[in-house]
Amino acid sequence: MANNGNYQRIDKEHGEASGEEDSEKEVPEIEDEKPGEILIIDPDTEEVDLNHSRLTKLENLEPLTKVKRLCFTWNLIKKIENLHTLTTLVELELRDNQITVIENLDALVNLEVLDLSFNRIKKLEGLDNLTKLDKLFLSSNRLSEIENLSHLKNLIILELGDNKIREIKNLDGLNNLTNLFFGKNKITTIQNLENLTNLKVISLQDNRLTKIENLQTLTKLEQLYLSENGLTCIQGLDNCPDITTLDVANNRIKKIQNIDHLNNLEDFWMNDNHVEDWATVENLTANKKLQTVYLERNPIAKDPNYRRKMKLLLPWLPQLDATLCR
Repeated sequence: MANNGNYQRIDKEHGEASGEEDSEKEVPEIEDEKPGEILIIDPDTEEVDLNHSRLTKLENLEPLTKVKRLCFTWNLIKKIENLHTLTTLVELELRDNQITVIENLDALVNLEVLDLSFNRIKKLEGLDNLTKLDKLFLSSNRLSEIENLSHLKNLIILELGDNKIREIKNLDGLNNLTNLFFGKNKITTIQNLENLTNLKVISLQDNRLTKIENLQTLTKLEQLYLSENGLTCIQGLDNCPDITTLDVANNRIKKIQNIDHLNNLEDFWMNDNHVEDWATVENLTANKKLQTVYLERNPIAKDPNYRRKMKLLLPWLPQLDATLCR
């Protein structure tokens, strides 16, 4: 791993090269790489990046009096600890470790970005003092409830994808949220978002939704991702005129409808649905800003003249499915 002069990884291994120029000397094989350690070389550094370093413990960080960013992704860390002196810290990345509990973060009062994705966390907790937090990433954990977040008034991005969440709730107070990612959970209903009026991006891909609903107050919405659900109809977007990306791929939808008012729509992804009537495809002619349309693996895409018909309907379209139009 490259060393930028501020810190380095120490590997405690047996059989290191001795520097002797004896080509016949046998070098012992290293069976198991030993855990790494953290050695601070420059205590004034503002950034420490130790990815893929086989670290098992957060320690020896006390000399860092000016650090703003710590990155320890892809390690073997099991516990958040020994960070209480790092009050200048703004960004902490601990993704891809073995952490089970969010703890010992109370002193990090200036923290703005926290990434704990790809760990083994079961409960949202331990964030009480992180009132400056504006980006929180907790995807690919074992969370089942959304809780203990309402005090994070500055939160802009919340990523809780790939967990075990069944219900959208307890988001009151997060009025500054612009990006909400809940993909790959077990959510059945779009709900409790009415006060999050600054939302621009919502991802609810790969859940258990059957209806697009309760988006009336989200007038600033620009990107909506709803693929891989159980939707049968496009609806509920009347008050979302600024949508530029609509993803309803891999559902059970038969008709293209209720999107003619989306004057800014650029990307419409509706592949892997049940569209078989060309008359419903004609509804796309109202969306003059379309740049990309995906309709592959619908019944209409089996028509041997599929691409020619689409080009006649939408002569301005630059891309159909994965291929540029000519």
